[in-house]
Amino acid sequence: MADSPLVWWRRQGLRFRLTVAAAAVLALALAVSASVLLSVLDRALIDTVDESTRQQAQAVRVAADAGTLTSPITTHDGTIVQVIDAQGRITHVTYGTDRLVPLLDERARAKVLSHGQATLVDGRPYAIPGFLRVIVLRADHGQTVIAARPISEIQTSLGTAGRVLLVGTPALIVLLAVASWLMIGRTLRPITALRRGAADITHTARSRRLPVPQSRDEVHSLATTLNDMLARLEDAEQRQRALVSDAAHELRSPLASIRLQLEVALGHPDGQDWQETAEGVLEDTMRLSRLAEDLLALARLDERGGVPARREPVDLDEVVRQTVDRYAEARLTVCDPVVVRGDALDLSRVLTNLMDNAARHTTSKVEVALTADGVLTVTDDGPGIPEQDRERVFNRFTRLDSGRSRDEGGTGLGLAIVRETVRAHGGTVVLEDAAPGLRAVVRLPVSP
Repeated sequence: MADSPLVWWRRQGLRFRLTVAAAAVLALALAVSASVLLSVLDRALIDTVDESTRQQAQAVRVAADAGTLTSPITTHDGTIVQVIDAQGRITHVTYGTDRLVPLLDERARAKVLSHGQATLVDGRPYAIPGFLRVIVLRADHGQTVIAARPISEIQTSLGTAGRVLLVGTPALIVLLAVASWLMIGRTLRPITALRRGAADITHTARSRRLPVPQSRDEVHSLATTLNDMLARLEDAEQRQRALVSDAAHELRSPLASIRLQLEVALGHPDGQDWQETAEGVLEDTMRLSRLAEDLLALARLDERGGVPARREPVDLDEVVRQTVDRYAEARLTVCDPVVVRGDALDLSRVLTNLMDNAARHTTSKVEVALTADGVLTVTDDGPGIPEQDRERVFNRFTRLDSGRSRDEGGTGLGLAIVRETVRAHGGTVVLEDAAPGLRAVVRLPVSP
């Protein structure tokens, strides 16, 4: 089954369609312009002939009224003139004009006189080639002046102009089509370069970028936007690869510990303290479980693209009270009623991670405060974090040396989860010096 014209048209290239559309619009415009030009030119030339003929007729009428007509009548532009008396006889004519048959009979003369406009008469019955523009004026004593002028020259001029337009218009259309084809091709050349550049980008050449044209146009903006997208994709891929590498490194340590303990226990079953072995394996298993939960939490945050799982009113003060009650060393100093929009479980995890970090490093106590403007602070009196490291600890799998030296050290994902979750809820989190200790400050938008 053959494709419809619309389907065929859509399958053509952009360069072809733009060229054809431009040529079609130009052809229509030139056709209309040529038609208007010929029409206006014809009207202007006819009006000029009518005006000249009327002037000659006026001059003859004045002479007829004064009785000074010559025979034959002399005209300077070849106008044909007949003067008819009241009895319908031709009394005066220009040289070579018929003296017996008027150009217009009595009825036709009366009609022309009634509307006062020139009329068109075929001159061939009067041995005059072509058509004539005829003017009729009434003179004194019942006389009538008929003045006519051939318009064959006008028709010849219009025919010549029409033939010129008929030949020149297609040539102009073809010329414009060729120019449009070249110009559109030059305009689309940067897009072709973008396509070829995109085809060259593979998994082995992911750091390459698309060529950016020098012109500050839409193609330049498109290339810049695509390069920014490629940079974001490359950054996301690098972070994903780093996460996988770090996760594999973190998983290898507890798995190796579990395997070693089990191999030793199985190799020396008689001298093995199975209770101690079970406790060691359980500790490493719990470490694996915490790491898996943190990785799953990060994966869900990345999958949602920085958007909370739910957006519903959450009584943040209730979440804070319930979380603080689980820590013996924690003390709630201020807890104003605060309502935010988001996910209660995610917000509870934020406070839990902050409390775990504070409890792990504090010397004596952890203070928690929630003010009415949505500011949540968790303060410990431990060794704190140097100022140059306070931003770095929010990176994934980042743990300072003091944290690694503790047997109960975390997975290095807690603060990363905190920042991603707080950002998803439209807030911010920073670490400040508590002198002594460290203060984590979370700011969340309060719901009215």
